Amino acid sequence: MDEGARKTMEWPPPSTSPSLVVRSPRQTVSLIRNRRPHRDWNPSSKSPSFAARDHGPKPSEVYGFVGSITTVIATAVYLAWAYTPEPALRSLGITYYPSKYWALAVPSFVIVAVALTMAIYMGLNFVATPPPTSFSTIFDENSRERMTFSPATEEERPIEPISDISIDQINNLMFCG
Repeated sequence: MDEGARKTMEWPPPSTSPSLVVRSPRQTVSLIRNRRPHRDWNPSSKSPSFAARDHGPKPSEVYGFVGSITTVIATAVYLAWAYTPEPALRSLGITYYPSKYWALAVPSFVIVAVALTMAIYMGLNFVATPPPTSFSTIFDENSRERMTFSPATEEERPIEPISDISIDQINNLMFCG
């Protein structure tokens, strides 16, 4: 093959434009960062962008603040609706609102639901717990028996490995005293 034909068969060199050639996700992220407009982040400059970047509120703080304000407002609206007489609401022009029955029914339902949830949770735990006579309360797949060491080995290993205390030793300590 001659030199001219070889040049026509070779691939052209990749463009240096960052928008056309992307080889990896890491390069994509770096290209996105490079495309953002440049801002002066110098702490010596008194620009508000520096203060906003370093001293701005965290999203969790904003969500907490908005959530607490929303809770206070919702509680105030609920109490105003529950305790204001219907003629007073009508005189203010408020005619479309739920029945006062729900002012007591919803909190009662919530309290009963929480109590039942706790009772069902405790009941499921009692059902899942083995009886006291079961050997699974003493041994399981993670039990480790205590190893005995010779006196020579004890000098080399002053701290024993972690192990379970056998039920015989516990009974001797508690009842044979």
